[in-house]
Amino acid sequence: MRRTKEPVNAYEKGIELLARREHSARELKTKLARRGIEKDEADAVLSRLQTKDFQNDARFGEMLVRTRIESGYGPRWIVAELKTHGIAEEKARALIEAAEPDWSAIVRDRLRRRYGRKPANLAERVKRANFLLRRGFDAATVQSVTRAEGLDTSADESD
Repeated sequence: MRRTKEPVNAYEKGIELLARREHSARELKTKLARRGIEKDEADAVLSRLQTKDFQNDARFGEMLVRTRIESGYGPRWIVAELKTHGIAEEKARALIEAAEPDWSAIVRDRLRRRYGRKPANLAERVKRANFLLRRGFDAATVQSVTRAEGLDTSADESD
């Protein structure tokens, strides 16, 4: 015997989603829409959740910044990801600054985890620098750390 699908209670669905993890307002509205909840109802639910501080973009941003820093991502990557969640670049940069990360230490740690402590030839050094740049670290940080560890990609080795 088939059971008929019960109508979705938008507020309960919002609570259920937030119980699993933090969501940005944009992300929560998208997920509610995917579950067949009309835009106006989703907006009302979001407003109610925000009033009760169940959904908070600042708290979501802090969580995302913390987890991305711990995962070894740089500021450019984190800002871009926060922007996809509807958090303005200025706010994203403020959240990163509030976390007070030591980017040089994070870059060194990421290099050690990925490549160990093996010396590298020029091609390998370029590969390592590109890896760090793809993870969202700025060129100045990458250059200062790679230079300090003897991985300077800008040095001319044809001496």
